[in-house]
Amino acid sequence: MRAFVFLCVAALPASAQDYVGSTECTDCHEAAAQAWEGSHHALAWTQPGPDTVIADFDGTTFSHDGMTARFRRDGTRYMVSVTEKDGSIRETPVHSVVGIAPLQQYLLETEPGRLQSFDVTWDAVRGAWYHLYPDQDLPPDDGLHWTGPYKNWNARCAECHATGFEKNYDPATRGYASTQAEIGVGCEACHGPGSAHLEWAVTRDAPEPAIAPTNYGFTARFETAEATIQQCAGCHARRTAFGAGNPLPGTPFADAYGLALLRPGLYHADGQILDEVYVYGSFLQSKMYAQGVGCSNCHDAHSATLKADGNAVCTQCHSPAGNPDFPSLRGAVYEDPSHHFHEPGSDGAACASCHMIERTYMGIDGRRDHSFRVPRPDLSAQTGAPDACTDCHADKDPDWAAAEIAGRFPDSAHRGPHFGTVLAAGRADPVGTRGPLSALALDRAQPGIARATALWLLEQGGDAATADAVADLLSDPDPLVRAAAAGAQRAAPDQTRVLRLLDLLEDPHRQVRITAAQQLLNAPIARLPADQQAAMNAAMGEWRASVTARLDFPETHLQLGGMALTLRNPDAARGAFREVVTLDPQNVDAWVMLVRIAAATEGRSATSAVLGEALQINPDAPALNQMLQELLP
Repeated sequence: MRAFVFLCVAALPASAQDYVGSTECTDCHEAAAQAWEGSHHALAWTQPGPDTVIADFDGTTFSHDGMTARFRRDGTRYMVSVTEKDGSIRETPVHSVVGIAPLQQYLLETEPGRLQSFDVTWDAVRGAWYHLYPDQDLPPDDGLHWTGPYKNWNARCAECHATGFEKNYDPATRGYASTQAEIGVGCEACHGPGSAHLEWAVTRDAPEPAIAPTNYGFTARFETAEATIQQCAGCHARRTAFGAGNPLPGTPFADAYGLALLRPGLYHADGQILDEVYVYGSFLQSKMYAQGVGCSNCHDAHSATLKADGNAVCTQCHSPAGNPDFPSLRGAVYEDPSHHFHEPGSDGAACASCHMIERTYMGIDGRRDHSFRVPRPDLSAQTGAPDACTDCHADKDPDWAAAEIAGRFPDSAHRGPHFGTVLAAGRADPVGTRGPLSALALDRAQPGIARATALWLLEQGGDAATADAVADLLSDPDPLVRAAAAGAQRAAPDQTRVLRLLDLLEDPHRQVRITAAQQLLNAPIARLPADQQAAMNAAMGEWRASVTARLDFPETHLQLGGMALTLRNPDAARGAFREVVTLDPQNVDAWVMLVRIAAATEGRSATSAVLGEALQINPDAPALNQMLQELLP
């Protein structure tokens, strides 16, 4: 029996969504449509054809690590033939096309409805094939192989490349019947379904035109910078989705997603980008965000391009004239060697070089850090984070860079305390840094994502006194902080924890409600008043629904296994961990848990059998080999 059964999960109810397609918008909104056509949004996902495929399919080949891919045309079809390192051969037509520059990927349908992102990709700049993961050994049975769950388009990517997407995963068959109103990021992906707007618009020239509906019939509003940011953030963020498709545009971010915090592996301790985190978590750290700057101040939403070239994007505000929309900004000369100390027109004179470091993902795709930070090489020794200066001056070290900045800006106000030093210390020793972490969490002058990260670290190493110290944050204005504060109450005495968290079950934002439900899962609650029990049931239902939406993720079943163990249900835990290794045979953590469950419930013979199965697939795994040594007589 699979682990999801014990949760009694049910799918999220679908909202009525009447999409009409982007072609219905062009007659009335010609300028916006022209800007959108050919944009990275419009070309986020397209059908294959001469106007969309830019790669060489004229019999070209690419080989890597024992695998060879051949690309050819068969009439109007674009074919990919793959000879794997184990000798197996698969030939598949290109189902659809992803992106346009700096790279273009191709989706292959490996079984009806299941789309996989092929790892051999076209470099649009060099005009050549390349492998996205050249340093990885990925045999066909590996979860990270292009046919594996981590490269599945339906689960991992489609919702941000489509309009009105519904994943429609069937956990019983492990199959997909995904649908979308439109492939590509169309008009309605941001504005919301257009049928009500269209019904009103066609009456405008009538003798008695209809009264304009609320927001002209659209679900998303862009009246404030924050509303725009939250709409963009749905796709431009590293996050966990609560649903199995696109939320209705206009849904607050914290109702649709749980934002990834500044955790190891994703961000450096000071919040600089490390892994692929898609902008939003970085932008929340910035002073620009705190002062009301929004995405559309720098980016044109329809063309998905910058509003100006080079430094002109920045000098629309950062100049002697300033910008009346942001009166707190000091007017001064920035685009000058007196500020940047580099040759005008050089890379070093570019604002982005110092204030938006670039990191490369997917082999060739350079992306900028949107925290817009002042370089702090003076903190490198404490945080272990890189700095913009030695990014370019690779032959120098952070001490040199810190001395240069101190000499050129002797009276700078930007060399004070930084949350990065607290988070770095908290990563190393969350118990020993309870005090500084609590102080950071309580400091409302700091970015909410940094405060929430401090609370997450306190969840790892807090105690009852710490839980008391941060209890007021359960009512913080920021839902990200409230959710993290719920986790930090794990160290509180059981009765106190329950009393503090019950109100969060009716929080305005789903992220907070779900987190509160998670924290109350193993709480010793005998009976609640009817209204609180109803709130508990509703929040638990939302959590279960969010889990249901991700049952095609191995990591979801790993979480389910842990919850089953918390509930002392070894059969459900075994089912969950078995599903993990079915989807991802190389997941050693799940194998370890299966071995431990067998040892606790089935005896030595069954334990040896499970361990032997695990080692056959992962012969070099240290944890499994250590278990083997412990089993030997």
